[in-house]
Order: sequence, then C-alpha cells, then structure tokens
Amino acid sequence: MGIAFFCIFSLMALPVLQSAKILTVCLIGGSHYLLLDEISHNLHQHGHEVRMLLQLGNPIITGFSYGGRADSYKMSTWSLGEKYIQEYNGWFLEQQTQFLLGRDTFNAFLNFTWHLSYQCDKLLGDKEMITFLQREHYDITILDAFNPCSFILAHKLGVHYVAFYPGSLNGPMSIALPSPVSYIPVFSSQLSDQMNIWGRAKNLLYSCLAPVGQGRVWTTFRQVAERHLESGSPLGGLDELHQGAELWAFNTDFSLEFPQPIMPYTVLVGGMLNKPAKPLEQDLELWISNFGEAGFIVVTLGSMVSSVSVEPLLVEMVAGFSRIPQGVLWRYDHKRWPSNLDRPPNLRLVDWLPLNDLLGHKKACLFITHGGQNSLFQAVYHAVPVLGIPLFGDQFDNVVRAETKGLGLTINPTQITRELLSSTIQTLIQDIRFRSSALTLSRIHKSHPVPPALRLIQWVEHIVQSGGGSHLRPASLNQPWYQRYLLDLVLLLSLGILGPVVLCWTFCRNENSRDTHKKIQ
Repeated sequence: MGIAFFCIFSLMALPVLQSAKILTVCLIGGSHYLLLDEISHNLHQHGHEVRMLLQLGNPIITGFSYGGRADSYKMSTWSLGEKYIQEYNGWFLEQQTQFLLGRDTFNAFLNFTWHLSYQCDKLLGDKEMITFLQREHYDITILDAFNPCSFILAHKLGVHYVAFYPGSLNGPMSIALPSPVSYIPVFSSQLSDQMNIWGRAKNLLYSCLAPVGQGRVWTTFRQVAERHLESGSPLGGLDELHQGAELWAFNTDFSLEFPQPIMPYTVLVGGMLNKPAKPLEQDLELWISNFGEAGFIVVTLGSMVSSVSVEPLLVEMVAGFSRIPQGVLWRYDHKRWPSNLDRPPNLRLVDWLPLNDLLGHKKACLFITHGGQNSLFQAVYHAVPVLGIPLFGDQFDNVVRAETKGLGLTINPTQITRELLSSTIQTLIQDIRFRSSALTLSRIHKSHPVPPALRLIQWVEHIVQSGGGSHLRPASLNQPWYQRYLLDLVLLLSLGILGPVVLCWTFCRNENSRDTHKKIQ
C-alpha cells in the first residue's frame, strides 16, 4: 500500500508539459528543408501544435516538391514572385557551375548572403504575414541558424528561439564555443584535429580571419535589421543574435565530429534523416541484380548540383565509371545531360533516388558524395564507405573529417581524371579497412542511448517547460572578448611586473648619467 501510494504521488509530482505552439522557420530549400520538415513532423507527432514558415522559390531540387506531410504540421508559404525566382535560380545554377570548376570564393558567398538579405527585407516588410505570425503567440520558434534572417525574424516576432544549425560544430557562424586552436580546426581550414606546427599556424590565422568574415556577412543584414526592428531593440551583430538563442542544436555527433568541449546550451542531433532501409521498387531491384556480387555505387552531388552541366568533368566521370564492374546509379537531371555524351551500360541516371534505402541495400558498396552533412551521416548509419567530391562551403571540412575517421577518400573536382576516379573507387571497394571503419562508425552512431530526433524534442520541451535556456548559458557569453581571453588581466600583470623594472632601469640610467657627467667635470 505504501509503495503504491509513493508511486502515485511521484507521478502526480512530475511536471506535465502541455502542447506547445511551435513555429519552425525554413528560408532556404534543399537539405535545409528536409531537416526542418523532419523536425516539424517529429514535434507534431509528440503532440505539439507546429507550423512551418517556408519560403518558396529557392533553387529547384530536381524530382522533388515541397509539399509537407499529410496529417502532420501546418505550413505557411511565402514567395517573392515568379520573376525574381527565375532570376535567382539562374544565378544560383551558374554559381554551382563555378563551384564544379573549383571557383569557390568568399565573394561568391557574400553575393549569396546579399540575396538572402534582399529576400529577408521583403519578408519582414510583408505586413500581412508578419501580423499573422505575431497574432499566433508562439511559445518558441526553431530556426535555421545558417540564415541570419531567421534570427531577425524571431526578434521581430518577439519569440524565444532555438537555433538549429544544419552543419558541424565549427561552421562559419561562431557561438562562443570553447575552441582551442591547437586541436579544433577552424571553419574552412581543411585541417584535422591532428595538426603539426604549420597546421596550428594556419589554424591560428584562420581563427583571426573568422571574425572579419563574419562581420562582412553581418554587413549585408545590418540595414535590414535596423529597418524592421524597433529602435529600442538594436542588434550589435551576429554574435548578439547567436547568443540570444535559448539552445543550439547541431546536425552532427561524435561518430564524425572531432572530440571537443561543448557548452550546456549545445546539443548534437546528427542523423535525423537516418532510418532503417525499406525494400526498393522492383525496377531498381532488378537493375541491381544485373551486377551480381560486384554490387552497385550510388552517386549524388547534392540537391542542387545535379542540375548543373560541366561537360569536361562529366566526360571524365563517365569514362571512369565505364572501367569498373559495379553498377552506377547517378542522380542527375536528364534534361541537362549533354546529348553527345553516351552512357556506358553500367550507368543509370535518375531524377530522384531513395538514398536512405539504397545505402541500406546489401549490395551497396560505395557512396560518391559532395560531402553534405546529411549524406555523410546516412553513409555512417548504413556503414557504406564514401568517395568525397567537395564543391563548396563546409563540404571540404566535412570530407576531411570523414577521411580522418577512415570512412573514405577525397578527390577535388578539378583533379578528376578517368584513371584517378576508377582506381580510387577500386581502392575503396577492395581495401577492407574502409568497410571496417564504416562499420565501427555505424556502431558508435547507432548505440547512442537516445535517438537524435527524440534528443532534440526532449531538449525543446525542456526549454519550453523551464521558461527559457538562461540556466544553460555561461557568463562568458556576456563578457567582452578581452575579458573572455583574460587579456585585461595579462595587461594588468604586465604593467605590475614591467612597471617596477622600467622604473629601476630609468633610475639606474639616470644615476649612471650623473656619475659620467661628474667624471667629465
């Protein structure tokens, strides 16, 4: 009787979280949408009232449509109109072509952020949409932290926000995580956590340049923020936006991430798109069976690059694929395939492919990828070695981590030849070490006690239930940079030590001068 009473009392004492009103914000398409869609659906499945704000007209994903899910979360869409969408998509596809040619520059990224800021200005100026969202009185919003506009929108709505970053911990946006440059690679350094003295020097240089780059990104958004936010709520920059988040969730975990210190307000939720493989359609299964024990290779270079045609690169890749016995399933837009380029019998092009189910197939022996975070985690989940062909952004750093962990090898797109491609593929398939490393990483990833989707839900519910995440944020976030690195203390100690030395040296010099003067007299 006493035990039963204690159990009932304990259950009554547990806090009950009612359904929360949650807004998810997706202003960039592609893989960003896939992640926010999964987050929104999972929150809805756990009893919360969820609405996604989705900006339409982002670069088109061939064979895919943004439709949401039946019997799931609600969706509000916003668009800049067909004319701007066509111009923007044309510009973006041209940028992808430049990336394939090895012309990934910071100025190109700044041009991209200019487009984002222009879109942001129009969205925040849409009084009907903003008024509608303000009237909903959301408990919290989950935003795509890659786009600074999401933060400005959250400030405009006056809603607490959780920042979801679709990449690794050391992305281009700093949130004051403890990152010792001696073993934590800075974004775009393409270093591992094992650095020699020159690597550490390079990492230090990149760490000094990072705030400069961040400042230039914020420049494209500053006027937008000042124009649309109340004068009583000025924003000092990206740091202030980032530090205002109640929680940061990153699309990564330590199966791929280099070990490093993290803060209480940081949660790792990499692999939310990973699921057990489903049976393939009969047509695909029959095609795979034609290659017997040799198996097949999956090729996809991202959600948008599959629409870009760079003929010299395609010629070399096709010639390389024709030299191997495996089947090659390549996600590529048929309409953009050069008409004069024949395809070998082992190559099949598809507009869209069920990546998760293909990688989970027992005959999948290699995954050729651009190095997107979602793609790499699906390879880890299904224990498939990878050949990374990075194109832009964080992909270069991502494939460095994959290669360091033994998951695969990397080829720069500008260095691809038929001989190098075919020999690298055979090395990855025949060398048992790559498959062994993939299996090890898969065990690490799968054995986490809480699945990534549930992990994020539990943390969001904790933030809502506790009234915010102030208890998770250290005082260092509010300290000036010179205090955080103890530079004021170093200056004080230096003055305390050097001051008396300088005084003594000055006194002794004056005494010597007097003695010399007396001897001369």
